[in-house]
Amino acid sequence: MELSTWLAFLAASWAISISPGAGAVAAMSAGLNHGFRRGYFTTFGLVLGIWTQVLVVGAGLGALVAASATAFLAVKWLGVAYLVWLGIAQWRAPATPLAARLDDAAIVTRRSMVLRAWMINAVNPKGTVFLLAVVPQFLSLSHPLLAQYLIIGVTLGFTDLVVMAGYTVLAARVLGALKSPSHIRAMNRSFGALFVLAGSLLALFKRAE
Repeated sequence: MELSTWLAFLAASWAISISPGAGAVAAMSAGLNHGFRRGYFTTFGLVLGIWTQVLVVGAGLGALVAASATAFLAVKWLGVAYLVWLGIAQWRAPATPLAARLDDAAIVTRRSMVLRAWMINAVNPKGTVFLLAVVPQFLSLSHPLLAQYLIIGVTLGFTDLVVMAGYTVLAARVLGALKSPSHIRAMNRSFGALFVLAGSLLALFKRAE
């Protein structure tokens, strides 16, 4: 991949990461519930989900999801159900101060946080279709594809690590300033509603005919 091509893809990667979506909501929700240092593990799961998508697209399975109505619908509704479930869980989260949440944070293991975040990106057919539409524009068929997919995966992962850190610390600092249970409850319900909204938008998403 030439430097000019990579720089163009890097710019696209920043745009993808910064744009609000389920990943951003997950990062902010993690900061809201666990603070930055622990909540940032959610970002690792999001990056693993992106790499899974890149692997799927690189292996050609993404084309199957995009072309097969049955496969596309199965993955889409799995993603919808998962996002709605996360929204309900966030809506019902206890209205406790950040310090108290950090004391109880061991109940939610880092592994479960990573796995939950991985699911958000891994079972998102919208991401698969998007990568299928964008990635080929930056590939050179005259050069080894494996190396190019590795560069693409690392670039997407790096930008997400940086951007989601911003989302996580933003939510953690906002929660740290909130003391009233009613304010914290409102914040929980706001993020819960955002998860459900993300699921609703995914439900409306259709593959290109």
